Amino acid sequence: MKTIGMIGGMSWESSLEYYRLVNELVKQRLGGFHSAKSIMLSVDFSEVELLQHEGRWAEAGKVMADAAIILQKGGADCVVLCTNTMHKCAGEIESAIQIPFLHIVDPTAEAICKMGIRTIGLLGTKFTMEEDFYKGRLKDGYGLNVVIPSPGDREKIHRVIFQELVLGKINPESRKTYLDIINALIQNGAEGIILGCTEIGLLIKPDDVTVPVFDTTILHARAAVDFAFQAG
Repeated sequence: MKTIGMIGGMSWESSLEYYRLVNELVKQRLGGFHSAKSIMLSVDFSEVELLQHEGRWAEAGKVMADAAIILQKGGADCVVLCTNTMHKCAGEIESAIQIPFLHIVDPTAEAICKMGIRTIGLLGTKFTMEEDFYKGRLKDGYGLNVVIPSPGDREKIHRVIFQELVLGKINPESRKTYLDIINALIQNGAEGIILGCTEIGLLIKPDDVTVPVFDTTILHARAAVDFAFQAG
């Protein structure tokens, strides 16, 4: 079994889910007392969040790249970035290491395409919904048509993520708000919904929605475990 390297802390609420998932998935495969071989380097989200909202992405990219280098030196066989938004810095990470970087969009898009879905709704931070680093990979790499909420709804989604979910607050009113937004996306042609922020899965569950839901945290963790069991 290979060693999974994880960059966590953004937020630790979702990093906890990654750690739980990779260990559960390994135990499902091997049984007994088995667990994942993993290393997690957790950054201070307060520092990263400031860089995000001040648009200091080059500095944020260096933080991510430095974390990846530490994981590589610590014996990781791959790097998993446990957040969607910071994949804006994927290029900096990939350039800094010699081990594979497992991009969160790829297993998500593969799962969508496997179901024959062509038009997908995307929820996430404003950075993820509005900028091209995420939507572009879905469109250019996998031929998907991506629909996003209205500007006002994007503000609501972003606010709930940063004022509630990353702090571990699960608010029933916010769940209703998200479901209303999801239903609007479905009315606009979305055949499925990407939970494109690793905390959204704490609020929205697949059974809450009438179309397929793609939880990036689960799909990314599964891809990491698949990698860990690859030969060679």
